[in-house]
Amino acid sequence: QVQLVESGGGLVQPGGSLTLSCATSGSFLRINEMGWYRQAPGKQRELVARVTSGNNTDYRNSVKGRFTISRDNAKNTVNLQMNGLKAEDTAVYYCNAFVQTTTTFRAYWGQGTQVTVSS
Repeated sequence: QVQLVESGGGLVQPGGSLTLSCATSGSFLRINEMGWYRQAPGKQRELVARVTSGNNTDYRNSVKGRFTISRDNAKNTVNLQMNGLKAEDTAVYYCNAFVQTTTTFRAYWGQGTQVTVSS
């Protein structure tokens, strides 16, 4: 069973920084794309950033220059470094990974971690 476990959320003041981490465990052959999504109250879940197995990255426009996604293929982890946080970044952040096992190739999700930006 593949599991994604996030950590690193919390309360931070505007302009502050947080780093989210996500670890993948279980039995699988390989992990393709990994990413971070977020969902604010009353809004749809949206892509924040993603990184391919070849380390190509993609960001939503509102976080470009402030957030950095990175992955460690040896450890099967993905991080999201968030700087210059704004109130509008407040949301539950979810880790996502496309994982290939011996029987399936599909997306898995973490349980989510709350990020609150407030003074």
